[in-house]
Amino acid sequence: MKVTILGVGNTLFTDEGTGIRVAEYLSERYTFDGSVSLVDGGTLGLGLLGVMGNADYLIVVDAVRNGGAPGSLYRLCGDEIPKRVFPKNSLHQVDLIEALTLCQVLDKVPDTVVIGVEPLDIETFGIELTPTVSAKISAVAQMVLDELKRIGVAAPRPKESDHVPCHSRKDR
Repeated sequence: MKVTILGVGNTLFTDEGTGIRVAEYLSERYTFDGSVSLVDGGTLGLGLLGVMGNADYLIVVDAVRNGGAPGSLYRLCGDEIPKRVFPKNSLHQVDLIEALTLCQVLDKVPDTVVIGVEPLDIETFGIELTPTVSAKISAVAQMVLDELKRIGVAAPRPKESDHVPCHSRKDR
């Protein structure tokens, strides 16, 4: 089974970059086997049609404005996706739903789940996530890993840390 983890969003507008930040978090910490692709989809929308159509299972990671408290976590699938996520959000999500619709026309529809967090702010120009959403990045990443486990995909391997601990003068 070919699985694509697709982080989407705009990193120039605070929490709108959540999906990209989760993809970066996963990429920095894990090595996935050949059946899993980790893609930074940015705001490409319809430009992701090929990526989506080549997947058997698609995990979209994004900021999800669903009416909950900022920082609320979501896992949406099936009919919940167009009803609860895409129409209310940003233009890249409108393009994503159109891309999924085109996948249906081409008979290449992957099973799809959207995993995300309720943003606090997607309108302020800034490359940093708000503290509320930033605190949830590891939890959203864990939801992605749990989703892989749920569908029977081998767990990714943690990457070796390049971090060399600092030693105090007493340690020398």
